[in-house]
Amino acid sequence: MQTDERSHVGLLLRDWRQRRKLSQLHLALKAGTSTRHLSCVETGRARPSREMVLRLAEHLEVPLRDRNGLLLAAGYAPVYRETPLDSDRMAMVRAALSSMLAGHEPYPAAVIDRIWDVIDFNRAMSVLLDLVPPHLTDPTANVMRLILHPDGLGSHCLNFTEVRAHALGRLLHQANATGDRDLRELYEEVSEYPAPPGVAAELACVDPMGIVVPLRIGTPYGVMSFFSMITTFGAPEDVTLSELAVEAFFPMDRSTEALLRCRAATGDGGGGLVK
Repeated sequence: MQTDERSHVGLLLRDWRQRRKLSQLHLALKAGTSTRHLSCVETGRARPSREMVLRLAEHLEVPLRDRNGLLLAAGYAPVYRETPLDSDRMAMVRAALSSMLAGHEPYPAAVIDRIWDVIDFNRAMSVLLDLVPPHLTDPTANVMRLILHPDGLGSHCLNFTEVRAHALGRLLHQANATGDRDLRELYEEVSEYPAPPGVAAELACVDPMGIVVPLRIGTPYGVMSFFSMITTFGAPEDVTLSELAVEAFFPMDRSTEALLRCRAATGDGGGGLVK
């Protein structure tokens, strides 16, 4: 391996270490190596073994996609496969996702990927999706665009400035923590969106006394208030699987719960995508 190749993986590892705000000593102790060896790896004076790259990546909490990139930069083959969600190998994953979405009815839920694109959703999710124009859902809806675009849910959101502050803060944190270029570009895009007509564009402070940041939406059925939870797969060994999550919305009050149950009883709502 050439010195510039060793330097490349070393620079990547140093970048991840600095992103995690770890000293060389701290990381070396966690990974069971010496500070001198780690320093040599970062400066390109030593080639890390395949096992060392994976060990450092694990302790640095590097996403699986980027772990493959580290291995390639060090001259090794990737170890994490990226299996299409619609493949036979992913049948049990699709079944699990469908079960979670259906089981969350009559409350909204959606499957999202690493850049917040909506992969699938349950029938109740239409209570939110039906409020936005087709250009925000066709061909693929993106949660951040749905919330922050002036044509999106923001025009129906009764606490838009608070929701915007939370969404942008969360997205910026993810972009900084992962170094993901797609997340950075998404943040730069949505942070430039103007506020819906009649709504202040300034970022609001999130209530420090609150438990969660609510999403209060005016719908044809009445005002609904939600909070959400994110569920991910445990111990993923596949890139696709590691980047999937389910965002489940729960009613914040009895009025919202009653409206959702009444809506489900009348048969309103559309279907999802995963089969």
